[in-house]
Formats: sequence, C-alpha cells, structure tokens
Amino acid sequence: MFRQIASAIAVSGLSLATAIAQDETYRLPAQDIVDIVDAPEAPWTTFSPDRRHLLLIHRESLPPVAELARPMERLAGMRLDAATNGRHGPRSAIGLSVIDITTGEERAIDLPEDAGLSNFDWSPDGRYAAFVVTRDDTLSLWVADVARARAREVIADGVNAVFDPISWMPDSETLLVNTVPADRGPMPERPVVPAGPVIQEAGGYEAPVRTYQDLLEDAHDAALFAWMAETQLVLVDARRGRPRPVGEPDFIYSADPAPGGEMILIGAMQQPFSYDVNWARFADRTYVIDLDGEEIAEIARQPIADNVPIGGVISGRRSVGWQASHPARVVWAEALDGGDPRVETEERDSVWMLDAPFDGEPVEVARFEDRYYGTQFTTEGEMGIAVEYDRDTRVIRRWVVDFAEPGAEPRLAEERNLQDSYANPGSPLTVRNRYGRAVAAVVDGFLHYTGDGATPEGDRPFLRRVSFETFEGEDVWRNAGENYEEVIGLVEPDASVFLTSYEDPVTPPNVRLHDGGEARFITEFPNPHPQLNEISRELITYEREDGVPLSATLYLPADYEEGDTLPLLVWAYPLEYNDAATAGQVRGSPWRFTRVAGTSPRFLVTQGYALLENATMPVVGDDPETVNDTFIEQLVLSAEAAIDESVRRGFGDGERVAIAGHSYGAFMTAHLLAASDLFRTGIARSGAYNRTLTPFGFQSERRTFWAAPEVYFELSPFMHANDINEPILLIHGQIDNNSGTFPMQSERMFAAVKGNAGTARLVMLPYESHGYRGRESVLHVLAESIDWLDRWVKPEEDPTGRDMAEDEAEAAPEGEGAGG
Repeated sequence: MFRQIASAIAVSGLSLATAIAQDETYRLPAQDIVDIVDAPEAPWTTFSPDRRHLLLIHRESLPPVAELARPMERLAGMRLDAATNGRHGPRSAIGLSVIDITTGEERAIDLPEDAGLSNFDWSPDGRYAAFVVTRDDTLSLWVADVARARAREVIADGVNAVFDPISWMPDSETLLVNTVPADRGPMPERPVVPAGPVIQEAGGYEAPVRTYQDLLEDAHDAALFAWMAETQLVLVDARRGRPRPVGEPDFIYSADPAPGGEMILIGAMQQPFSYDVNWARFADRTYVIDLDGEEIAEIARQPIADNVPIGGVISGRRSVGWQASHPARVVWAEALDGGDPRVETEERDSVWMLDAPFDGEPVEVARFEDRYYGTQFTTEGEMGIAVEYDRDTRVIRRWVVDFAEPGAEPRLAEERNLQDSYANPGSPLTVRNRYGRAVAAVVDGFLHYTGDGATPEGDRPFLRRVSFETFEGEDVWRNAGENYEEVIGLVEPDASVFLTSYEDPVTPPNVRLHDGGEARFITEFPNPHPQLNEISRELITYEREDGVPLSATLYLPADYEEGDTLPLLVWAYPLEYNDAATAGQVRGSPWRFTRVAGTSPRFLVTQGYALLENATMPVVGDDPETVNDTFIEQLVLSAEAAIDESVRRGFGDGERVAIAGHSYGAFMTAHLLAASDLFRTGIARSGAYNRTLTPFGFQSERRTFWAAPEVYFELSPFMHANDINEPILLIHGQIDNNSGTFPMQSERMFAAVKGNAGTARLVMLPYESHGYRGRESVLHVLAESIDWLDRWVKPEEDPTGRDMAEDEAEAAPEGEGAGG
C-alpha cells in the first residue's frame, strides 16, 4: 500500500521533481518587502581621538548587480580592480558630516558628487580624517579638517589601494601613502598562446594547505599581481599636498611609521609568488628604512609558508611590529615548538625586542606556555597586556609584561575559557599616547573596561573601573531597562563623561552623551521601517534532551494572537564548545533594534511565519580532536528541542517547520534533512557539502581526511544525499571566495539530490560572493525563500505527501507498510 501511495504521489508531483535548467529574470518579493530593503541605512559613526567630534559616514543603499559586474582580477587570494588599482567591489560610503560633541551641531563636508569613500583614518591628534575617494577609474587622497568641516584633495590620482594605502605620521601633519610607481609600464596582457604548461612541484615535506580560492594560476597571473601590488611610498603634507617619494618601489603590504616618526617598518612580499597559497603566505621580508628611503636593517625574512601545520604558525620571527610606547623598538614573537601545536612542550612561544639602530643582540622579553597573540601597550611606562591562548582547552590568559624589565615575572590579569561569555571582563578603552599610538589608558592606577556583559537574561554592556594592580573592578555604569546601550568611548579620561550607542526594539542605534548622570542624544537617526514596530521579539531559553541549555530569539508577526499556531522557520549556525556550561550561555539581547535588512530571515515574520533566529546548535565535547564525532547526533538533539519548545509555547504545531542557515548553517541544514524527518524543507545558502574537497580540515575539525576518512565521509551531506527526502533550496554566489565553500559545492549537492530522485532547486547568483550584496540578488533571494516556504511549509497538509504516507504506514497491520 505504501508503495502504491508513494507511486501516486510521484506521478502527480512529476512536474515538481523534474529538474529544468533555465535562466530566469530577477524576481521581486512583495512590495512591502521591497520598500523595507530599499529603506536608507543610518550612517556609520566614528569618534575622534581628541574626543571632540563624531564623524558620520553616510552610506548608499544596496548597489545594483551592474556594479558588481565590473571587470575583476582574482589574484593571490584577493579580488582586485585593475582599472582603479584597488580592491574590487561597489562603493558603500558616499558622504561625510561632522558633529561637535559639545554643541551637538552637525555640519556636512562638501565632497565630489558621485564618489565612493573608503580607507578612513584619523590623524593621531584628531584634527584631520584622511580617506580615499573613488571616481570612475581614479583613486585620490583627501583630507578633511574636522573642526572646519572642510576637505581637500592632496593627491589627485595614482593611490595604490591593493593594500591599506594610508598611514599617519606621529606629527599629525604628514601622511605616508601607497602610490602606483610613475614608471611601471602598461598592464601585462595575457598571451593568446601560452609559453608552456603550468608546473608545480612537491618538495617532500608536509604542506597541509587549506582550500584557498582566487589563487594565482599561471605566469600571467603572477605578472599581473606584481604589476598591481608594486608600490611607491610617498610622504605628503596633509594640508599642502606635494608628495615626496620615499625609498624604492617594492611589493609592500605594510608600511608603519615608527612611534618616534624617524623610520618606517616595511613588510614586502618576495618573488617568485606561490600558486598554492594566498598573498599572506608568500615569501616576505620585513625591514626598516629612514625617511630618505635608506634601508637601516633587515628584521626578518620568511620563505613561502606552505608547510605550516594545521592550527600552527610559521617558525622564526613573526608578527613584527613597533612597541607603541617606545620611539624606535621592534618586537616580535618566535615559536618554541617549531610552530607545530602537536608538539608537547612546557613553553610554546617567546617574545623578543630590538632597539634602533637594530645592530645589537635581540633581547628576550618573556616566554609563554601557550600561543602568543600580541600585546596591548598602556600609558603606564613600557608595560603592556600580553595575550596567550590554548587552542585545546580554549583558555585565554592576559599578562602584564614590563618591556622595560625583560625577563621579569609577568603579572596575571585574566584567565578564563574564551567561550565563557559570563566571565568575560571586557577590554580596556584606549587613548593616543605621546607618539600618537592607541594604548590602554591607565588613569590614577585604574583602567576603564567595556564589554558585552553577557548574563542569563541577555547582554548588559558595562563601563567598569579596573585596578591596574589587582584587576579587580567595579561598575561605573551598566545598561539597564528595555533597551540596549554600549559604550563607544570616554570624553573625559576619568569616565565622568562618555559616549554610548543606544537602541531599543523600535529605535535604531543612536549616539548618546552621558555627563554627570544625565544623558542626551547626539544623533537622531530614524527608524527605517516603523511599519514593523509591532513585531514581537523575545529571548527564550530551553533545554535539549541531554541537559545542554539552549536559547534563541523568537519573532512573531505583529498580528499574532496567543494560541495561534504558525509555520516556523528555524535559523541557526552550529558552534563547538568544550563543555555544556559555556555552550548553554545566553548571548545577545532581546532589547536590540529589530533591523530587517539584506537577506535577513526576519523578513519571513512579515509573511506570517514564526522565526527562531540564532537557535543555538552547540556541539559539545571535551576533546577538540574528536568533538565532531557526535556532530550530527547533537544537531538532531538541538533541533528536536527547538521544535518541542515551539509546541510547548503554543506558536508551533511541530509539523510546519523549516530549517535554514548560511555557510556552516547551510552545512547544518543539509545534515538535518538527511539525518532526521523533523523538517518539511530546508534552505541552504552558500554551504559546503562534500568535506573531501576540504581535506586539510574545516571549521574546527583538526584531523585531515587521510587521518579520519570515516569522519569526513559521515560529515559530508553529499554522501547522504539519498537520505534527503525533503525539498531543499540551495542558493550560492557564482563567485563565492570563502575558503571551502566553492560554488561547485552547491552544484554537486544539487546533482546528488536530483540523481537520487529528491526535490531540489538550485539558485546561482551572478557576480555574488559568499554574502549577497547586489540589490537584484538580495530581492531575488527573498522572493525565492518566501515562495519556497509558502509552497512547502505554510500549507496545513504536507505537500510532499509524507504525512499521508506516514499515517498509512502507522495504520498498516504488523508485517506490512514501509518495511513489509
């Protein structure tokens, strides 16, 4: 009987299961959704270092796909625009205005029409803001005098923005700028007939390279990348212009003036360039020049980093940089374990320093039990707060290290599980020191920390006064009430006056000034979609069968009445944890502004759906090497708990449920459809489904395919496509450049489902990458998603006929039915 029913369903639904390859025009969702997508975005805000002004960076709405379609060069892991000699992509910032913190007055800064703005950088003293202006195919450098609300062009063209092109000198009067060499010659043309084959060799050593995309593929790619990346440094007066070349052209990815202002630390790539790794792993050289361009010293030289162990670091000198509290001292880290985290050792990293003129012996400052991740220097002498992290236990430690006393015993400032949000003390607020560097401010023996303030009821950001001696603290201020407010920065060093960003469920983030217990708004950005104010939002908590606490943000339509059951969308992204206690912590706030934009799943709430957004899907295991062994089982437990909670609360019926996610959330979606029958359908955006295509690890998986082939097979939804008996909508950008999520992943997953008689739809978005930016693409994704869910989830009866088949199987006498 079951087979007869299934056959009838298959025949009647033949048109649904038949896959037709076709090109469609872009589709639009309902007009009310289009209006919300097109609503203007509020400006970005940035606080000046002198704490006197707020710069507003005005944004453009979603660009048309035509802007994404500009010619693109995919080189060395980057996407470049050869016409501008900068990064490829549409403009987002289009205007500037400035607000005086004291008076609240806002003034617009006149700029060229139809220009894109990027690469903003404050001068150390806060008087100026430098930025790059893009017009047509020209990149120019502009500087705004913030107090006067005026801007002028200081370099008319030729800015090289392949890498960050702007650095201020400590005097706040001069800029160090990357420019295109004046005599570099024409752009290399790809030969019609290649000179020969492309050849690569393996050298007999381990080279576990991740699946990078947009790599160099041949000699022409390498020549074109060299043509674009070669940089001539210039020094230019911020008010008068007149650029002056410094040194010789090089493949510079970093140029950092010394705190004292008399030298420049340069990081430069070295040829030949690799076809196996991106630019960040090319051979490179770190050296120091003076302001006349003469090389003073070479600090480090590294070969191609294609043999770095998974989760490891390069051997030798790495992370070379200036000490922020010294005029001319470089510091760096060196691995004591060869950079290999698999090596058992008492000490894993050391930190070194060397003073100008860099011809003496380096001095070891400190050693660390775990991997070193940098130092935040302070206003207190040469003391800094150094960070180390144990990837196995996820324990982070911060130490006070005095660089004036190398080898002295450091002082422990913090030790906790990195994922323990409830114990997170936040981070110190910074000021500019006498060298113009951002350092942690120690005032009368105290720092001021700010952080999310995670609690079981949601985030409650804080401003805390912390002793630099004991690191014990007390709150100066903490967010309270039905709103979300977080500290932007201090106006007065003693925290008597400070700025916050304030929002509530119907009010977008706006800047407030707190002074003497009183608060007033500095900005008044309007709600872009007041028509959505009545949408219900609640942070809910529940528990899965094995006792792990879970949470999600529940959204219900404005016209929802208690007792109604709605079709439900569960939107999630799995994360790995060492223990259930940290996995179950509540993160986020129910009092943030309910912004509905882009391809947000919140749009579904406007169409009559309940939404469980960011439903936690923790994968818990005390051994990070094997945590993924129970990945699928734990996903199913979490999904069951979310659905059960929707039924318990009365807004869900346990039947009309869909699962969806992006990237690793798409991977999760495919797994849940294959491993369970909890959902009617799934929407998987920009995912990876065949883990044999990422054989050197993925997400937090440390084992290689060859070390654990059975794990890679089990964790590949592609291998279980024959078990996906629910419709699946696969969406992917045609030029996705995220590591591991090749567009081919969705194409092959679709073919696998189709080949096993499954129901699927594949949508490939032209000119889109891992996230979707073009207006037409965003609206099309929304239209596809809504139509898909309306088709497969919203009806009371399951359109696939699965309910009918299951009911018939349950009613069959013993020995008959599905297994008979």
